[in-house]
Amino acid sequence: MKLKGRDLLSLKELDAEEILTILDTADLFKKERRQGVLHKPLRDKTLAMIFEKPSTRTRVSFEVAMKELGGNTVVLHSSEMQLARGETIEDTARVLSRYVHVAMLRVIRHSDLVRFAEAADIPVINGLSDLYHPCQILADL
Repeated sequence: MKLKGRDLLSLKELDAEEILTILDTADLFKKERRQGVLHKPLRDKTLAMIFEKPSTRTRVSFEVAMKELGGNTVVLHSSEMQLARGETIEDTARVLSRYVHVAMLRVIRHSDLVRFAEAADIPVINGLSDLYHPCQILADL
């Protein structure tokens, strides 16, 4: 089982063992954080968060998680990007792949998320699409 480097567009990409590994690791990190043990596996890594649909909870949860795990975030709103001026989502994915280590997208159409992921050379996380909300499902488990 190798989770590192993989996209998370829906839970269909994960088997039961992988889901349990994610949940168990999150639980361990939370317990150890309360005891003062800090894990920094994302030190010097940067997450791009791209929002077509704004969300306070999604932004704060991803931003806090990255910082607590040692990483950094860049927040991008689609209206402020070249996407709003005609750049294709594939071009955006290729460009961002040169600057960041992972991307989280909160999009209107799942098909745009898939196109981004296919063109990107970095892992892509679905922060919400019209079809799936895998991070919320994992948080609810």
